[in-house]
Amino acid sequence: MAKRGGGFPGGMPGNMNNLMKQAQRMQRQMEEKQGELENATYEATTGGGVVTVKVSGKREILSIDMKEEVVDPEDIEMLEDLLVTAINEALRKVDDASEAAMSGITGGLNLPF
Repeated sequence: MAKRGGGFPGGMPGNMNNLMKQAQRMQRQMEEKQGELENATYEATTGGGVVTVKVSGKREILSIDMKEEVVDPEDIEMLEDLLVTAINEALRKVDDASEAAMSGITGGLNLPF
């Protein structure tokens, strides 16, 4: 049996073009969504609202707000714990939003981002 010269058997070039177009469209959507996520602000509070942390989608801390009653010189450890908890929760929100956005674009494909 003679082999065909070049290309893919069964008309694959057309399918390959469609696949490439879909991949390019997905890449544009991901870049747009990434820009939106980076410009968003995420907020988390701890201690019943005594500590509030805001972070950007770029994972930069924008602000930390503390109520006066949480600043106790005798209990610095509690304040440190509240800050760590609020910061980590805010960063988790960034990760969750990014994962949800990318999952929506990729249709649930398990791609590393």
